[in-house]
Order: sequence, then structure tokens, then C-alpha cells
Amino acid sequence: MGFLGALESITVNPAQTAAKVIMNARTGSIVMNQAVTLEPCAVSHGNLSVVIKTEPAVSQPAPFSKGKTVVTQTSQIEIKSDPGQVMLVKGGAALSDVVKALNAIGATPQDLLAILQAMKSSGALRAELEII
Repeated sequence: MGFLGALESITVNPAQTAAKVIMNARTGSIVMNQAVTLEPCAVSHGNLSVVIKTEPAVSQPAPFSKGKTVVTQTSQIEIKSDPGQVMLVKGGAALSDVVKALNAIGATPQDLLAILQAMKSSGALRAELEII
């Protein structure tokens, strides 16, 4: 009984999961976990251009409130359909925001696949990319 009681009181913290992006090339469905990050890169695909600006924002608690100072990232994503432009993607932006913005302007599943594969090849996509 003593052993089971000691075993029950052990706190177990699961390990951080590996960053992974899974894409269905036929439907364009993309599933990713929260560990996926982007490094700075430039993106241009056909007539699509992506601009990502990420700036740190600091939230500081009131004096003597026992709160913690927290640094968060604020991302602004702009997508244009101008031909022949290459835009800078700054690191720290969430891939999910980029994919949502590309979907909003009508990027096809093939467009998303090509962009994600190019980001992975360049080292800008910090995740395992699995295409089904």
C-alpha cells in the first residue's frame, strides 16, 4: 500500500513533442502542432508574395503584484498577388497564421505544398514535414 501511495503522488511532466507538419497534398489539409516555428526567409511563389513582420511585445506587471514580466511575439502577415516580388519572412511567426492567410487569398493545395517544401528545404521551417 505504501508503494502504491508513493507512486500515485509522483508528478509526471510529458516531454515536449517534436515539431511536425502533416499535409494532405490532394485536399490541402494541413495539421501542425504548437512546436512548429519559422526562421527568417524570403517567399515568392507565382504571383503570391508573403510578408511577415514579428516584433516582441513586453507585458510588465504592476509593482509589488508578484506577477511576471512576459515577452510575447506580435506578428503581422500581409499577402499580395503582385507578380515578380520576393518578400522577407522574419523569424518567430506562427506557421498557422501564414497558412491561414494563404488560404484566405485562394492559394491552391499545390501552392501550399510547394511553399512548405521550399521552406523546409531552405531550413526556414523548423519541423518535420510529412506529405500524405
